[in-house]
Amino acid sequence: MQRIRTFFFLTFLTVILVLLGSLFGKEGMIIAFIFALLMNFFSYWFSDRIVLALYHCQEVKENKYPNLFRIVGKLTQTASLPMPKIYIFPSSTPNAFATGRNPQHSAVAVSTGILQILSDEEISGVLGHELSHIKNRDVLVATIAATIAGAITFIARMAQWGALLGGRNRERENPFALIGYLLMAILAPLAVFLVQMAISRNREYLADEKGAGFCGNPLYLAHALEKLSLANKRIPMAGANPATSHLFIVNPFSKKNIFNLFSTHPPIEERIKHLENLRL
Repeated sequence: MQRIRTFFFLTFLTVILVLLGSLFGKEGMIIAFIFALLMNFFSYWFSDRIVLALYHCQEVKENKYPNLFRIVGKLTQTASLPMPKIYIFPSSTPNAFATGRNPQHSAVAVSTGILQILSDEEISGVLGHELSHIKNRDVLVATIAATIAGAITFIARMAQWGALLGGRNRERENPFALIGYLLMAILAPLAVFLVQMAISRNREYLADEKGAGFCGNPLYLAHALEKLSLANKRIPMAGANPATSHLFIVNPFSKKNIFNLFSTHPPIEERIKHLENLRL
């Protein structure tokens, strides 16, 4: 099923880019098709590295974070998973995400802030959730969707700025101005739709349940979610890309605005209640 979803997203990207290229004639369509092939290649093989680089994640070694490696090692044994690479990203906002194209090429990333406010049990609940996404192979689709949504949004913005730079006072003589505005109006919601399709709310509940099983106690994750939700509202993540917000265990944006449209997470209160009523 995950392979079908991956194929769908890559095909979807190709069709959208070729259609956009066709607006500029046959040559534009050919260039767009070549660009789409390159995007498909890089999205599948390097989307995880792109996301890790976006948040300045640094791979860490066991001798520097022995406790973190101990927690992840215990969880992977319980989940029957290979040991993922472990990354730390510099942010006082406590959060975490997982990425990778399969369990053999996976990674978990935690912020410096999450290590400061959560206990070992709560960290195990968070990482259990992320390892569940890896085991269920959710992360490939989610990471590809984030990369593609970001690319589509970037193209739309470039088209809009190109139209503006073409001359505000010459809009009647500049047909590309209208095209630029139309692309922004069409592609931005399209990117949102793409992300919303990546991970359903049911997948988040499933990851919560399996993650609770991996760490051994649903309350570990429930308590962690409560702390993370309050902290992210108080200290929203600086520089967070809205197209990647669905990758994080909690929404990195504090206020209800257009960025929240990218989030497919169920309300924290519902997730906590679900975990509190869970019996392993």
